[in-house]
Amino acid sequence: MAEEHRDPREVRAAEGGTRGVRAEEADAWGELVDTARRTVTDGLVVGTSGNVSVRIGDTVLVTPSGVPYDRLAPDDVTGVDLEGRQILGTLVPTSELPMHLAIYRSTDARAVVHTHAVHATAVSTLVPELPPIHYMAGALGGPVRVAPYATYGTDELAENMLQALADRSACLLQNHGTITYGNTLAQAYDRTAQLDWMCHLWLTARAVPDLTPNLLTEEQLAEAGERLRGYGQRA
Repeated sequence: MAEEHRDPREVRAAEGGTRGVRAEEADAWGELVDTARRTVTDGLVVGTSGNVSVRIGDTVLVTPSGVPYDRLAPDDVTGVDLEGRQILGTLVPTSELPMHLAIYRSTDARAVVHTHAVHATAVSTLVPELPPIHYMAGALGGPVRVAPYATYGTDELAENMLQALADRSACLLQNHGTITYGNTLAQAYDRTAQLDWMCHLWLTARAVPDLTPNLLTEEQLAEAGERLRGYGQRA
């Protein structure tokens, strides 16, 4: 009797754990877990808030919902396809999956980091855009916009986020937090950390009585952005 044909994606999802996981995915999962733990260590999230994902081909590995990052193990690998269908693992993916998938479908992102960083979240409640307080905003594409509030985990939030991310690699989510993307997990994480630092800087400067922070012009940010594209060591 011929063996019944099964969709490979269904087989991988049913197997769970590390069975059916390619070496590249296993390595990426390890880096994802390290990055998620770093968001806690660096104070960008508390508990299980925030989430991290990385794209390997057409598979998106993502932190699972409600699981403390220090408990994640190699067997907990969680992955979905670009339509959100689970193809790896048995843990439920993060509730913020719509935001992650929206970025992967609309950009060339390979990694996404979402946090509830305190300074960035505070700024998101005050202004529609982070004032251009530092030239590192140029590395994010320009002044960082604030996406209007919508309930977490909804398509509405994902759509608001995409509009705020137009020509940007980072945005603030009103009364919620941050989201950034990059070519690697390291780059996405660095952008998150830089964004929260800039928010902290602006909050600190504006708190000085009787003084107003100097802000950079659009031209100054654009020039900085061009220079930052060539920053660092060449391969």
